Parts: sequence; structure tokens; C-alpha cells
Amino acid sequence: MTAATTESLRSELADGILRLTITRPRRMNAIDLSTMRALGEAVSAAGEDDRVRTIVITGEGKAFCTGADLAAGAADPQDPGVVMDTANGLVRAIASVPVPVVAAVNGPAAGVGVSIALAADLTYAAESAYFLLAFVNIGLMPDGGASLLVPAAIGRARAAEMALLGERVSAADAERFGLVARTLPDAELAAHVDAVAARTAAGPRRALALTKQALNASTLPELDAALAREKEGQVELLVSPDFAEGAAAMLEKRPARFA
Repeated sequence: MTAATTESLRSELADGILRLTITRPRRMNAIDLSTMRALGEAVSAAGEDDRVRTIVITGEGKAFCTGADLAAGAADPQDPGVVMDTANGLVRAIASVPVPVVAAVNGPAAGVGVSIALAADLTYAAESAYFLLAFVNIGLMPDGGASLLVPAAIGRARAAEMALLGERVSAADAERFGLVARTLPDAELAAHVDAVAARTAAGPRRALALTKQALNASTLPELDAALAREKEGQVELLVSPDFAEGAAAMLEKRPARFA
């Protein structure tokens, strides 16, 4: 086994399976800029490593990834364009890396966490998980390709409810809607993901790569355009008074009062 751990990301390679685990459990695996960058770089590098035949992405503890870490952003403000480019680069890496990517959604997935989960080729959720696009609740719009990835999976009507109302979707509904391939009891998720990853890792690497490429060409042909639209809109919104109020309200745990 080859293993590496940073402050917020654990990487383990064994039997052709690269397991990438977000390790910020005290923040419910909310992802900061450095973690987004490290995860994207790890996925991209895996595509150039002949030892890697499957990637598994998950979160440590009780959450998968609860989106951008607003507290970290408030303490260390970043250029909105840089943040968006980093998030977009991560999603592009997951969608384009020439090996299957399996998302093990072991708990809540929110914001860009939803995008990470849905950019994967095979997405499995624990019964305790849920999916939430809460951007509108803090004066933002979906990003990370969510404006395409979600409707591509479940259709425009249900995607609009998620994006415009900012309401969570349970794991059971996620399976029923087609947002995930399957929902499993919490105690069975890891074993199921292990079995799927072992199967794809033992499969024909080039055939799987071309199959993934063909599926994405059919279902996500406008991903780059969606990411560009989201960047343009989000860069505007990230410096707006509504976002300042929404972020403050979230950190202060009170209702937002938008202008």
C-alpha cells in the first residue's frame, strides 16, 4: 500500500484503488481552497499513474463534504475567481480522469460536495446521507457544475426545487429520483463500495476509460459551458451585499435578511 496524508486529505493506493478521503471531520468536511486544490491535483495525477485503476472519494467521520468552508473563507479571504477556478478544476478532473471514480457519500453532501459526488461515475449513499444545494440561502447560485450535473441526473423540475428552494434531499429520495446509483444502510456502504471498486479496478482500463468518455459526452456535453456560466454569476454574487448578509447569518446562526 502507498499512503500519504496532508492536513485535510488522506491518499491511499492499494490493489489499483486510490482512496481519497477528506479529513476535516470537525468542520463536517467543509472544504477550503487548499483542500479543493489538493483533491483536484490528486485526481489529475491519478490519471497519469498506471497503477491507479479506480478512484474512491469519501469523507472522514459522519459527513461526505458540506461544501465550501465559509469560516475559513472569512478568516482568509480569497479572490472569487481563484476559488471558482479551483472548484471548476476539481470537477473537471473527476469527470475527465480516465479511470472510474466512485463516490462513497457516507453522510451529508452540500454545496460543492454535491458536485463532487455527482461528477463521479458511480455514486453510492448511506441512508443517513442527504444532498443539499443551499446556495440560495446565502445569496449565491449553484456552482461546481451543479447547474448541469443535478438536472442531468434528476430532470429540471426536481433540480429547480433543490436549487431555488435550497431544501435537502434525503438519501432515499436521492435513489428514487436517480441522483445516486444506490442507497445502502450505513453499515453496508463501505463493503459495497469496496466490491464495486475492486470490480472496476480488475476491469479493462482502456475500455472503461472510453466508456466513461462516451457516457459523459452523451450526458454532460455542456459541462464546460455550465462551469463558465457559474463562474461568471458566482464571481458577481460573492462580492454582493446579499452574500455578505447570507454568510454572516449562517455563521451567526440566524435568519438572513436580504435587501
